[in-house]
Amino acid sequence: MELTAGSDPSEAIGAMDDLIATSIVGQQEFARKLGVGVTDLVCFAYVLAAGEEPVTAGDLAVRAHVTTGAVTGIINRLERGGFVTRQPDPADRRRVRVVAVPEATERVTAIYGPYYARLAELFAQYTPEQTAVLTDWFRRAGALARDYLDESGAEK
Repeated sequence: MELTAGSDPSEAIGAMDDLIATSIVGQQEFARKLGVGVTDLVCFAYVLAAGEEPVTAGDLAVRAHVTTGAVTGIINRLERGGFVTRQPDPADRRRVRVVAVPEATERVTAIYGPYYARLAELFAQYTPEQTAVLTDWFRRAGALARDYLDESGAEK
């Protein structure tokens, strides 16, 4: 694929800002379709990303940058909505592990699947080397964003 954009960082940042803004609107719409709030959907995504390794309520609080009290409300709503179940941690009964409900995973996949298929088609237009650079950039930019959020003193 021939690249059409310039190499000016401000152009890249502008394009990234547009993607982020559009993604926020999309997340709000997907959350609405699923009957949950955006933060609840983000937490469910973290549960899904954990795969077979259940996450704790504390893990979700850290990832979503919310208090442990707030995450309890999030898990309550996700549980009432049929998205997750709570399981006691076999190693420490005081801890709760959060596990995705398979039917909820299917509902979320039905909404996100077509979008992810389009993203896969877009990535297929790039060489493996270009995709590796993009993957590296996403990982590094994600780490930078998390660090900046932590350093900015954002409320937890």
